[in-house]
Amino acid sequence: MTARKLLSLVFVRKQAEILLGLKKRGFGEGKWNGFGGKVEANETILQGAIRELKEECGLSTSELRKIGFLEFEFESDPTLLEVHVFETYKYHGEVTESDEMRPQWYDLKNIPFEKMWPDDAYWFPYMFREEPFKGYFLYRGIDLILKHKLEKLDLEKLSTI
Repeated sequence: MTARKLLSLVFVRKQAEILLGLKKRGFGEGKWNGFGGKVEANETILQGAIRELKEECGLSTSELRKIGFLEFEFESDPTLLEVHVFETYKYHGEVTESDEMRPQWYDLKNIPFEKMWPDDAYWFPYMFREEPFKGYFLYRGIDLILKHKLEKLDLEKLSTI
């Protein structure tokens, strides 16, 4: 049986902007991404997402909307990454840089896809259309997608994942 690692990913949104963070160390270093990470054993996925958001960019929220579910597999690693994707338009606090992430607002028309994980270009359009989605990506290294599957879900189905 494949080992699974439970992760959260949060995107803070404005009408025409999205907050991304430049990963400064660790897995994904040098790539722009949302905020999130490993869900701890003593917390729910939602609690983990809220905690990671606060730790990585200083913002707090109590209103996250689940928008997607992604699974990532890497040829060189038997662990399947299970990522629960959330978005929020309601937050408070001041955007601050952390040891791990350097946050920056981007206009939706100028997202730096060339400096992000390659899969983002596939599923960001679903998120921007507010369409719940589920995806699978198999990587070789950190820049080559060998295969993928992406589908639109209804909210009811997404809430059961």
